[in-house]
Amino acid sequence: MKTLYTAEALASGEGRDGSAVTNDGKLSVTLASPKELGGSGLGTNPEQLFAAGYAACFHSALRVVAAQNKADLTDSAVAAKVHLGALDGGVGYGLAVDLEVALPALDRATAQDLADKAHQVCPYSNATRGNIVVTINVMEVAE
Repeated sequence: MKTLYTAEALASGEGRDGSAVTNDGKLSVTLASPKELGGSGLGTNPEQLFAAGYAACFHSALRVVAAQNKADLTDSAVAAKVHLGALDGGVGYGLAVDLEVALPALDRATAQDLADKAHQVCPYSNATRGNIVVTINVMEVAE
């Protein structure tokens, strides 16, 4: 892989209950475990950060493939749900992702085709492929 950009961040404190900051200072967050995991919920958590990054990255990938296919992405959006759970066998934790893709200006077949193509070029999709379950749901579409 030829590196085009490198993002840097430092997490410190108590892991999920600490802080994270990028080397350029553009992102600085307080981290807190969610209430569902026994935490205070008073900060963001790694799963939220991953969800935001994956949604943005996948939407960018959609824009690339839409431009190549001359498709209309008016009012498009991508939502990501990142699920944290215990792995089978009780050893360790894992993630799963649901991507909800809204392409309201397109018919279902075109929207699904673009989502499938975006999944092949999105860096997050490429990084997770074969490691975690990623489900892509095409939402509101014109019929």
